[in-house]
Amino acid sequence: MDYEIITTVIAGLLLVVAVLGTIIPILPGSILTVLTLIGWAWVLGSPAAWTAAIIGAGLAIAGLSASAVLTGRKMKREQIPNGPVLVGVVCAIVGMFVIPVVGLFVGFAVGLLAAEFARRRDFKAAARSSWEALKSMGLGILVEFGCASLAASSFAIGTLVHFLNP
Repeated sequence: MDYEIITTVIAGLLLVVAVLGTIIPILPGSILTVLTLIGWAWVLGSPAAWTAAIIGAGLAIAGLSASAVLTGRKMKREQIPNGPVLVGVVCAIVGMFVIPVVGLFVGFAVGLLAAEFARRRDFKAAARSSWEALKSMGLGILVEFGCASLAASSFAIGTLVHFLNP
């Protein structure tokens, strides 16, 4: 079997993991997307592979940046420090093992709400700020997921062009 085909199959599988990594916050989705595309283009070395990799990497970096900016701006506006978010992440990891499938999301939401309640001492204010934080993080995830998906599409087009051109 040709090394280019093996490399492309492995890159495709890594991109599936990377796109899922934008939804599951434990995996570094956009970073894995960039590294996979550049590595794939490096091995194949064709203009089609490099073009697809550069476009895809640019999309993934744009998604990561937009996600960080959108989320950070909303968190700052709602005056939510990093501490409650970190508590939410830890609870998400615990929730992932305690409640199959949805534990990651439930753990994050419950941890964030608990940390905000401990910080604010007002359940209504904690619930409002937690909800705003969840909405902003959801928007950031959606943008990053969309850009990673477009980067994977760039890979698919680059793969077709690379292998169909003699």
